[in-house]
Amino acid sequence: MASTRDDGSIDGGSRGRDQTATATEDPIVEVRDVSVTYDLQARDAMVLDDVSLDLRREEILGCVGESGSGKSMLANAMMDAVEEPGITTGSVRYYPETGSEPVEVLDLEGDDLKKFRWEEISMVFQGALSSFNPTMTIAGHFEETLDAHDYDVDEGMHRARELLSDLYLDPDRVLESYAHELSGGMSQRALIALSLILEPDVLLMDEPTAALDLLMQRSILSLLDDIKEKYELSILFITHDLPLVAGLADRLAILYAFELAEVGPSEQIVRDSEHPYTRALLKAVPNLDAPLDTMTPIEGTAPNPAHVPNGCHYAPRCPLADQRCHEEKPGWYDAGPDQRTACFHHERADEAVPFDVEAVLDATESVDDASADPAEQFSGHTAEAEATAGVAGATAPDDETVVSLDDVSIHFEEEQGTIESLFEEPDAVRAVDDVSIDIPENDVLALVGESGCGKTTLGKAIIGVQRPTDGTVSYRGQDVWAAKDGVGDPDVEYGSIRRALQIIHQDPGASLNPNQKVVTSLEAPLKRWDPDLSTEDRRARIYALLKRVGMQPPEDYANRFPHQLSGGEQQRVALVRALLMNPDVILADEAVSALDVSLRVETMDLLLELQQQFGTSFVFISHTLSNARYLAEKADGRIGIMYLGELVEIGPPEQVLGDPQHPYTKVLRWATANLDPSAQEMTDPPVRSIDIPDPVNPPSGCRFHTRCPEAREVCTREAPDLGDGESIDDGRAVACHRSDPDHEYWHSEPLEGVDTAETPSIED
Repeated sequence: MASTRDDGSIDGGSRGRDQTATATEDPIVEVRDVSVTYDLQARDAMVLDDVSLDLRREEILGCVGESGSGKSMLANAMMDAVEEPGITTGSVRYYPETGSEPVEVLDLEGDDLKKFRWEEISMVFQGALSSFNPTMTIAGHFEETLDAHDYDVDEGMHRARELLSDLYLDPDRVLESYAHELSGGMSQRALIALSLILEPDVLLMDEPTAALDLLMQRSILSLLDDIKEKYELSILFITHDLPLVAGLADRLAILYAFELAEVGPSEQIVRDSEHPYTRALLKAVPNLDAPLDTMTPIEGTAPNPAHVPNGCHYAPRCPLADQRCHEEKPGWYDAGPDQRTACFHHERADEAVPFDVEAVLDATESVDDASADPAEQFSGHTAEAEATAGVAGATAPDDETVVSLDDVSIHFEEEQGTIESLFEEPDAVRAVDDVSIDIPENDVLALVGESGCGKTTLGKAIIGVQRPTDGTVSYRGQDVWAAKDGVGDPDVEYGSIRRALQIIHQDPGASLNPNQKVVTSLEAPLKRWDPDLSTEDRRARIYALLKRVGMQPPEDYANRFPHQLSGGEQQRVALVRALLMNPDVILADEAVSALDVSLRVETMDLLLELQQQFGTSFVFISHTLSNARYLAEKADGRIGIMYLGELVEIGPPEQVLGDPQHPYTKVLRWATANLDPSAQEMTDPPVRSIDIPDPVNPPSGCRFHTRCPEAREVCTREAPDLGDGESIDDGRAVACHRSDPDHEYWHSEPLEGVDTAETPSIED
């Protein structure tokens, strides 16, 4: 039994020993004093430092930390799967049954280790497509796995069908498909089924939902809760998104810079954390619950694996750090029932990093439910409101319009094989359909929707790099593509238009030439568009902008190669490259999705600061409502919700998110993780189908009707326009029959599977 020292730390174990589990809590995996190092020429690189942790039987343990904190390495160490030249030390013990003799995992070799990895502990990796052989069908993967472990293939395939059905997949379709023929959500669920085919007791999940849309993320979390109970699993869920897993996990383990910072029940970690890093992380994560002024980035950067601090790894960034913190590693301290924290000053953490989830939740505006009488919900609209219905959110009559889209549609021909192209006409992918929208000066428009909904395609049309199939795109009244084609006598030359409309790509590292220094990449556009500038003037402008975005000394960063920059630094270089042209509009395509959560608020604040300084408008593309809300609300901008190529709702973020009117917006709001774990009930998704329809053959009528929980018969044949119903409020528009209290919808029959109540609603 551990005893408590006078200083409050826990005796009876090393620095890394986890004291949160007792014999009655029945651990299935014990990790003790595990470290992983890589032998570099200069010195050892530490990627996991003396970590001790228990995974308890039939629990979900959320392992949370930023990129590079050691989360994935911990999972690999638990399976003895750290690749050479990595060196794993310590002990990993697996208990097949309660009270049984443990298996020393790090001592297993050959067939014993192979059997252990799939039959006892299995792993789901982040990128599903990279886990599948592209030349094999999904059925082939199941059969190969069963055969390699001497399982009865026929019996195993019966189990595979059951697993796929449990994950809301059609077994026949999925098993006959290749991985690339499945959507991201379908391939990820197929990988989960494959990981469970040999009936393991432990499932390690490494960022399994990171690349998925909001709805698919939340849906998979709900499914995990179900399959954990059905198959009696113990799950380690690795993620960088604390709110995402807080409602799912029984306990949370917070990793920072290769060491464990805090462990405890999810509810207590969120509501009463006693580690400064955990509290700072909660404040740094963009979310829909907290007032904007409570979200603040974490100052400083995480340490390099080859230069880990001697004492507490968080000390260089911690407001409580003293000399002892810099010189000595803290032990474990009791922070509450079943909660332990590694901080000398844990009792003062709440003072140093104030974060009161109750105050945050009290300050949150509640989402209004639908009225009991649908006619009353939209009562009180005047004739003047009807006259402006649906257009206010898409246009900006009071400001000078920079870019205007009028009935823009963009269709792509689907790729075909050589034989198919000889006999069949290619199908058209309807990426964008009949979208009209204006971008005024100094505006922020955040486009949100699932993958494949047309966000990026629409964004590229706005900045004039994607030619529309139908409709027009104008820059300050000049047809962009007429100027490009030299039709007529353009008022604005195409070269000037291209300079005025810029883009920041989703992956900044991939958009920078890896063989060129930063300064060379940044000089290229200046040489093209301002050839008269001298080398000194070009460098002066580049250095000034690098300094402006916080990259100091600028001369040092300018002479680095892209691989020598962090993800956040690469993103800043991409921003500088766009700003060098002094553009009117910048398309930021998932500009913060690849960044650590602690950097997202900081990067978005930088975008807003530069917007005010340069007068630039931003079109911000995101699949995350919380990021879109932060940027749009802080800039007094707009949020546009897209579904299958159409704009279905647009308006001020506090209205669109605080009182969503389109059923799809409500579903996205439901799918967004709540800051309060107790409010994240793992229920079935409030849609009639999880998977999005094929954009090659979109549904007739309202495109959302196949998934809509409020759809009626008229929705199958009549498509609502953004301007069909009454404008809900000034600056707001929605494309839904429900927005018109006199529409035929209210007398139409509900579709099969739809609640027959007069006003079905989605609870957030």
